[in-house]
Parts: sequence; structure tokens; C-alpha cells
Amino acid sequence: MAGIAKKQGFQAVIIGGGPDHVHALLLLPPSMALAKAIQFLKGSSSKWLHENGAEFSWQEGYGAFSVSASQTEGVIRYIKNQAAHHAKKSFAEEFLEFLRKYDVPYDPNYVLG
Repeated sequence: MAGIAKKQGFQAVIIGGGPDHVHALLLLPPSMALAKAIQFLKGSSSKWLHENGAEFSWQEGYGAFSVSASQTEGVIRYIKNQAAHHAKKSFAEEFLEFLRKYDVPYDPNYVLG
């Protein structure tokens, strides 16, 4: 996925996750919409996996949050430590908690598919 990002003109600082999700810290140029970057990552990675014999499909949506430069190191640590982190709390639990904590409106019928 980092190679896909580079080829498409943006940077994947770090990518990691678990069996049911991916976290990516991305640096996008001002001229690139987030939705376009996600389309590149999901579409190209899915194509590569299918070409290499894997049965795979992404969920329809995604969650995205901006972070300030001062938070970069903390986000990198968080992504590096996914296995230990999700041993305590599932991705779904954590994501919903995050939405509530920061007052992000959402419809439970459409979150986490």
C-alpha cells in the first residue's frame, strides 16, 4: 500500500492494523482529495490481491481523521502496537468510543457495516 501511495503522489507514513481493519497515516498533497487517495489504496490493493490468488474485498466505507504534526509520533506508536492494543479492546469498540468521545455524529445502521 505504501508503494501504491508513492506511485499516486502521496505518502504513507505508516500502515498497519489487524485482520479486520487497516490504519494508515497518510500525507496528502493539497490538490488530492482524501476520497481519491482511499480509492487508489483500496482499488489497487484489492486488484493486486486478486491477481495474486487471494479472495478479498474491502468494506464500502472508511473512517478518516486529521491529526496535527505534533500528534504524528503518537499515531505512529499507536499503529505499530495494534496487536497489543486490540488485545484489550476490539477495533469496533474502540472506533465507536472514538466517535462518541469527539462528538462525531453517526448512524449505527451504517457504521462498521
